[in-house]
Amino acid sequence: MATARLPILTFHTLGDGRGVGVLDPGVFRRSMERLRAAGHRTVGLGDVAAQVRHGLELPPAAVVLTFDDGDRSVYEHAFPVLQAHGMTATIFLTVGPPVAGGDRLPSFEGRPMLSWTEIREMQRAGVTFGAHTLTHPDLTRIPEPEVETEMRASKAMIEDRLGTVVSCFAYPYGRYDERSRALARRLFACACSDALGLVGARSDPWALERIDTHYLRTDRRFDVVLTRWLPLYVRLQNLPRRLRRRVASALERR
Repeated sequence: MATARLPILTFHTLGDGRGVGVLDPGVFRRSMERLRAAGHRTVGLGDVAAQVRHGLELPPAAVVLTFDDGDRSVYEHAFPVLQAHGMTATIFLTVGPPVAGGDRLPSFEGRPMLSWTEIREMQRAGVTFGAHTLTHPDLTRIPEPEVETEMRASKAMIEDRLGTVVSCFAYPYGRYDERSRALARRLFACACSDALGLVGARSDPWALERIDTHYLRTDRRFDVVLTRWLPLYVRLQNLPRRLRRRVASALERR
């Protein structure tokens, strides 16, 4: 893996379903085993963002692991694997609107979410937590006051619950505009977008590229992360993705 480019991998749910954001727990476990066996190591998202901001060389043979939403399957399936291999990760929490009492985050899209007890256990083990808004809206489609509430309140809630500064953010659906990016720059040290790509010297720290594991959803596909072909694979996956978005944008303008 070249030192000039680094992959940030995005996971959502680990389970047996067939949804776009669902990855088989066995694929995750075996993939982490192969990463370690090949000499790769996980590094913190905040550290990588700081290196990009300051123009420093990215670490060799490194990968960043991120999980969006705060699905309970992360605790059940991913956390034991991370512990077994001494790996770190950042989990972006959709915390829900403030509710008195209750330990578990409100369900999201019908799925059970993490509890604050589980979150604190993972925090003690070295897992980092970032903000992912209160209710997971498309920030490009809501009024500016709501954008600010979603971002500020989620950050404040996590900081209050965990007693630490929350410095990383992930835009819901990866979508952002000038308003949300400007606010992310004021509130956080970095933010992740839905741009499909590898992080490099020219990356925007408040719109970092990631690789969703939808593109790495089998053992064979995940193995490309271990090879020099990863940049080419990502570029090829981007071609139909960009075409679909251009068509969708053109239809919206009609």
